Amino acid sequence: MPTLAIDIGGTKFSLAVFCGDQMVRRVTRRTHREGGPAWMVEQLVAIAKPWCEEFRPARCGIGFGGPVLYDRQRVALSTHVEGWSDYPLVDELQARLGIPCVMDNDANVGALGEAYHGAGRGYDPLFYMTISTGIGGGIVIGGEVYRGADSMAGEIGHTTVRPDGPQCLCGAYGCLERMCSGLWLERDYRRPAEVLFEDPEFVRRYVVDLARGIKNCIMLLNPARVVIGGGISKAGERLFEPLRRELGIQITSWARARVDVVPAALGDDSVLWGAKVLAEKRAREWTACQVE
Repeated sequence: MPTLAIDIGGTKFSLAVFCGDQMVRRVTRRTHREGGPAWMVEQLVAIAKPWCEEFRPARCGIGFGGPVLYDRQRVALSTHVEGWSDYPLVDELQARLGIPCVMDNDANVGALGEAYHGAGRGYDPLFYMTISTGIGGGIVIGGEVYRGADSMAGEIGHTTVRPDGPQCLCGAYGCLERMCSGLWLERDYRRPAEVLFEDPEFVRRYVVDLARGIKNCIMLLNPARVVIGGGISKAGERLFEPLRRELGIQITSWARARVDVVPAALGDDSVLWGAKVLAEKRAREWTACQVE
C-alpha cells in the first residue's frame, strides 16, 4: 500500500510518496517561518491532495522539527517558529487528507529511517543525530524508538557542552544546539555553514563542542553506532575526520565503548524514509487492534 511521508523542518519541508520501498514522488520547499501552522498546513494539503487522488496512500507518517507529545499526537512546540505550541497537526491533516496520520519529532523519525534503510541497519542500539537549523537526537533499540517517559528522550541539542557559553533559544546557556547548529553558526559568524566548513581551523574548533555532546551520548547509551544527518553532515570528511580525532582525545581512556560515528546514508531523505517506517508500524498496530 502506498504511504505519504512528510518532513517539516525549520528552513524547509519535504513530502514524498512511497510505493513499497520505492520513492515515486518527492518535493521540497522552503519554510515560511512567519506563516506558522496555518500556512504550513495549506502548503502540505496543496501538495499532498493531488498525490492522494493519484496514488491513494493508506497512511501518512510525519516528522516534525521540534518536540512532539507522541502519546497525544500533538506538536509540543517549535523553538524556531512561533504558533506551534500544543498544535493538533495530526488532526488537521487527517481531516483534510482523509487518511490516518501518525507523527513524531524529526530526529526520532530520522533515526527510524537510518535504522531500517540507511547507515544504521544492523546496528543496535542506534543513536541518530541531526545537525541542521537545530540539533536533535533519536534512539532506536530493538527496532523501536525509545521516547522516554514524556516523549523527550534523545534531546541531545539541549544538553550543556559549555556552561559559560551564550544563551540558547531554550533559555539555557551553552547548549550543544547553541554552539553547533546551522542557525547559530550563520548568526555568530555571518557566513553560511558550508563556507565555514571549508576552513580547517574553524572545523578544528567546532568539533570540540560537537564531540562533547557525542561523548555524553556514547558514555550514557553505549550505542553500536552514531549516525549524523542534517545539512551540517554534508561537510563529509572535512567534518568527520577531525570529529573522530577529537572524540579519540575526549573519550575516557579506560572506556571500552565503541566510537563508530558515520554520516547518514539517506542524506536529506532520512526523515522521509523514517516517516514511511513510522506509518507502517502504526498501520500494523491499527490492524492488530481491529483483529482483537
